[in-house]
Formats: sequence, C-alpha cells, structure tokens
Amino acid sequence: MFGAITGVISSDMAIDLGTANTLVYVKGRGVILNEPSVVAYHTRDGKKQVLAVGEDAKLMLGRTPGSIEAIRPMRDGVIADFDVAEEMIKYFIRKVHRRGGFAKPKIIVCVPHGATPVEKRAIRESVLSAGARKAGLIAEPIAAAIGAGMPITDPTGSMVVDIGGGTTEVAVLSLGDIVYARSVRVGGDRMDEAIISYLRRQHNLLVGESTAERIKTQIGTARMPEDGRGASLDIRGRDLLNGVPKETEVTQAQVAEALSEPVQQICEAVMTALESTPPDLAADIVDRGVMLTGGGALLGDLDLALREQTGLAISVAEESLNCVALGTGKSLEYEKQLAHVIDYGT
Repeated sequence: MFGAITGVISSDMAIDLGTANTLVYVKGRGVILNEPSVVAYHTRDGKKQVLAVGEDAKLMLGRTPGSIEAIRPMRDGVIADFDVAEEMIKYFIRKVHRRGGFAKPKIIVCVPHGATPVEKRAIRESVLSAGARKAGLIAEPIAAAIGAGMPITDPTGSMVVDIGGGTTEVAVLSLGDIVYARSVRVGGDRMDEAIISYLRRQHNLLVGESTAERIKTQIGTARMPEDGRGASLDIRGRDLLNGVPKETEVTQAQVAEALSEPVQQICEAVMTALESTPPDLAADIVDRGVMLTGGGALLGDLDLALREQTGLAISVAEESLNCVALGTGKSLEYEKQLAHVIDYGT
C-alpha cells in the first residue's frame, strides 16, 4: 500500500498504549519495546514514588505489601490514573532513548474509537507532559487495519476486529477512514475475570489474575473440544471452603464454558456491525472476510467460533499482537499519505 520505509534513525515514536501491554515503535527501527502496562509505587508524604514499571512491576501484581501498590493505569484502553500513566510513558520514552541527547520526539498514540474528547485530551496531555514536542492520536481500528496490511485506502469495505486487553473494537473501513465502528468493553481482561469467577463458582477455588491469564493463554478456547474435555492444566489457588492452598486440574471444556459469555459478546458486536454496514460495503466484506487483530485474537478457535456465528471467512492477522503498534508506526512513517487519520488537536 505504501513505499519502502527509509532507514533514517529518528527519535519520533508511535505508542500503542494498551490496557494490558504498551508497545513502542521508533521511526526507522520498528517495534522495539513491548512491556506490561503496570506501575508499582509507594506513597510517601502524600506523593507517589514509582518503584518499578513494566515487566518488573507486573511480577508484583497481587503480591505487594500494604505500603506498595501495583496498578494498571489504563482501563478499557483509556487512562484511569493520570499521574501514574504519565510516569509510565516517561519511563518507556527514556528506556527507548537511553543513549540520551535526543530532541523531544513527536509521538503518535492510538486511542479506542469510543474514547471521549476528555479521555483523548488526557492521553494527549500525558504524552506532552512526558516529553513529547507534538502528540498525535490515531483511532485504534485504523491502526490495527494498517498493521494487518489491509488495503484501507481502496474504495472497498474492510472489516477489522481488534481484541485488546480492555476493549474489542469492531470497525468497517473504506477510503482510509471509518464507515462504522463500535467499541465494546470486553477483551482479554474480561476473559480473565470470567475464568476467575467460573473457578470460584464451580470449584470453590480462588485464583489470581496471573493464574487466570496463564489458563487463558495455555489452554484457552472459544469452542467446546470435540471430545468434551480437551487438554488440561494443573493450577493452584485457595480453597474457599477451608481457606488452605489447593491444586486442581482445569480442562479446556471448562475454560470454553467459562469464556462463553465474553466470546458471545464479541460475536454479537461483529453481527451488529454487519447489520449497520451499507449494503455495497457489506458485499465487499462477504468477499474479503474479516480480519482479527490484537492479543485476544490468539484465543484458541476464536476464528472458527466467529465463522460459525457469522458465516464469513475469518482470518487472524500474522502479527496480531503487534498490529496496532505497527499500524501506528506506519502512520508515523507515511504521515503525508495518512495525515487525514492523525489528530494533532488544535
């Protein structure tokens, strides 16, 4: 769709500020950082002092003493804690440019399509306060479609379903812009919550977020296994009946049952999008199918579950985890061609 990327090293960067992970793309170098969107801090004299960010902070989630708090400053793809998010962005900018001596970078950040003007302003102000000379915003579905290599500038309809940590964005694109988009607050985090509540309900077992995430990534599936059981995984948690630690086996069939509601919500969002799409563009989508991007697209058999519900060809993008970051990065590389989708504010 665009020409070759020139190898000019620049300090300008694109950030996929995700609920679960933050990815940083540097112009001319590609995606060079992918870390969890987690910050650990302790409060002293009413001021928050950051102790760890990213991987180091994620290890502390659910394991901190009372004096230390480990939080995710992003909720549903937008900033929930302004000060902590700013510190996190600063940390990632410094980590990427550790050689120092760089001018203030221009930064493009992707935002959910459903973000309000207030949420967009919060993201822009955080990025500027973190040291950017100029902060641009791009809608997440457009970034995901560009990153997946979809021909969004053509006068034909393309549908992208970006399943992130906090939200799933369903969008129909044509001529380089959004024709229809819907953001539903269901994603990887909601899947983890569904697994936690299922185990609590069915097994009287309390597990933490990291255990639920491990179950999802290792044996998670959107469809019931053919043998009614599937693969299994041994997990540990706390027995709610007598309060002691306990180990139990979880099967794929149980995980499919636990995830049935979030998977159904994603299917319904796709169906609603198809019903709201103009007929000619809907016909293009029948021809071309639907592209899944984001970490949630890696859930086992999700493409097959969606295919059964919609009757459309569903494919998973090659680098689905990096699609949004790659697309945001391409908008930085080809700013002239994509100027109409980048919002620099006033």
